[in-house]
Amino acid sequence: MRVDAIALQLRPRTMAEAADLGVLLVQRHVRSLARTWAPVYAAVALLALATIELGAWVPGLVIFWCKPWLDRTILFVLSRAVFGDATSAADLWRQRRSIWRGDLLRTLTLRRLSPWRSYTQPVAQLEGQSGAARRRRRAQLLRGRRGAAAGVHAVYAHVELVLVTGVLALAVWLAPEGSHRSVLAWLGRGGTLSNGLVISATYAAIVLVLEPFYVASGFAMYLNRRVELEAWDVEQEFRRALA
Repeated sequence: MRVDAIALQLRPRTMAEAADLGVLLVQRHVRSLARTWAPVYAAVALLALATIELGAWVPGLVIFWCKPWLDRTILFVLSRAVFGDATSAADLWRQRRSIWRGDLLRTLTLRRLSPWRSYTQPVAQLEGQSGAARRRRRAQLLRGRRGAAAGVHAVYAHVELVLVTGVLALAVWLAPEGSHRSVLAWLGRGGTLSNGLVISATYAAIVLVLEPFYVASGFAMYLNRRVELEAWDVEQEFRRALA
């Protein structure tokens, strides 16, 4: 990796500060994400919503379970963004095999259940590590940082829950005068096609907005750990001074 070409100012940060850097990365490259992540996610979300007749809970479960695979597209965009490169749909399509294929079983099982998924995902996707080398790399990254990585995961999980609940509560609040109780009862009834679709669509919309921030926070924490382990900040300053 050409450390001197990274567009970010590298320096050791706390893990919380690194997570904030990820949020800033998404804000600066939202157009690239809109051109790539949004269409891919929209296609998966629509397919998930099409399963509503199998059960009111099925679309939400499909979206939830596909997140590690969907995160690959976001990480691809962010990995280019740290070098200052924008990403188009054509860029994504050219790299589709390396991004979307391979390691699907692990992605949709162990990685789905991992509480530090966004933090360790670059090891497999960007470093191309596998087998024992990947396990050693993950252990190295997580040593002393396991709690912080799991903490960020828990924060985003709770934010997601709060936002879904808040949007549904807003629907009740904005209901016509005198119908608040009936709308609330309808939403809480569960098991029906119509309210299942509304709740699933709400969840899908929240994931569309929130997931890039989650992936970016983990990715920025990963970069920060590489700075700590490999003195990337010193190398960046050194190479730029000699350029």
